Amino acid sequence: MKRSVTLSVNGADRAVQVEPRALLVHVLRDDLNLTGTHVGCDTSQCGACTVLLDGRAVKSCTVLAVQAEGHAVTTIEGLGEIDSLHPVQQGFWEKHGLQCGFCTPGMIMTAVDLLEANPDPTEAEIRHAIEGNYCRCTGYQNIVLAIQSAAATTRAGRSAGAAV
Repeated sequence: MKRSVTLSVNGADRAVQVEPRALLVHVLRDDLNLTGTHVGCDTSQCGACTVLLDGRAVKSCTVLAVQAEGHAVTTIEGLGEIDSLHPVQQGFWEKHGLQCGFCTPGMIMTAVDLLEANPDPTEAEIRHAIEGNYCRCTGYQNIVLAIQSAAATTRAGRSAGAAV
């Protein structure tokens, strides 16, 4: 039996009818057409489905949609605009932090959470933060460079008083 839930996704309330067992990742993709959140492993190992729940990175394949009611969900689509990318998105673009792109949304969402908690992470801290996100293409070097670049941009913006 489906249940009506209202999810706050990317700053907008979205009403949807869901099965009580429906995973957030499937509701985002299938019901709300937010396909930037990827389904990778279905076992919470790869991190491709990472979104922000109340600002914290979570694997959306481990969250029931009904559990997200009353919480703010941010997907990759809610981070930036085509003409105004989020600093982490910009870093991935400039430092070639992607190859096939499948893991990229989850990596970016994890990095956003990291930089919110730690605006000046070391390379080791970045690598630790993304260890739950698998990339089968890049070898991670450019992903780390992208996150370091985003951290520098964010710090510069904060010191200049700009909103990032």
